[in-house]
Amino acid sequence: MLSKNQIKFITNLKQKKHREVNKMFFAEGVKVVPELIQSSLKLVHIYTTEKNDFGVSENLVTIITEAELKKISSLTTPNRCLAIFEMPEEQLPADKGLILVLDDVRDPGNLGTIIRLCDWFGIESLVCSSNTVDVYNPKVVQATMGSITRVGIHYVDLSHYLQKTSLPVYGTFMDGSNIYQEKLPQNAIIIMGNEANGISFETEKRVTHKITIPRFGALQQTESLNVATATSIVLSEFKRILIS
Repeated sequence: MLSKNQIKFITNLKQKKHREVNKMFFAEGVKVVPELIQSSLKLVHIYTTEKNDFGVSENLVTIITEAELKKISSLTTPNRCLAIFEMPEEQLPADKGLILVLDDVRDPGNLGTIIRLCDWFGIESLVCSSNTVDVYNPKVVQATMGSITRVGIHYVDLSHYLQKTSLPVYGTFMDGSNIYQEKLPQNAIIIMGNEANGISFETEKRVTHKITIPRFGALQQTESLNVATATSIVLSEFKRILIS
């Protein structure tokens, strides 16, 4: 049985300030939790409605009721287990390879999908501006479907970070050069902007190459692409160039 203090502690982890103070976050579901357990993340505790073999010490597992799981879950329909993990230490990525940068991406679903895209396309480092949604937000963790363990995610002062890099900096803009006609490098920074406003003016000053995904529709009236959709196209094109 969960105590009131345990329930309060876990539900508090839904808030960024409590995650930062405790250096912990939680993940949910029978697909995501086992994958995170098998990663390098340090497990704190598992709460589950079924006695499953998670491959960890029994001291780290507590059997709870479905009603108790619903009290601590962030999901509308809780999925049998919730696990708490320690946040890993952050380290800045090496200044080489393809590095994806997010400038003020706010939607948890978009960030989670972008992390999965990084995993899919072999992007080892994702750099986020300080005002990008927190990667340990439960909705983001859920949307990554385990890819959070295979991508290095870093939060930085974006202006300072871009000022120090020696890599070419590619930014996505509506008036940029056609990405399909560009000779894209193997080592570069790729910036994707905010869902509503795109790349900020301050960040734009650090961009050395402006690119765009051209519209092919006859009427040319589509305003913009969803940032996760655009990211998939851009990463695919950078990777296609590498193997062509």
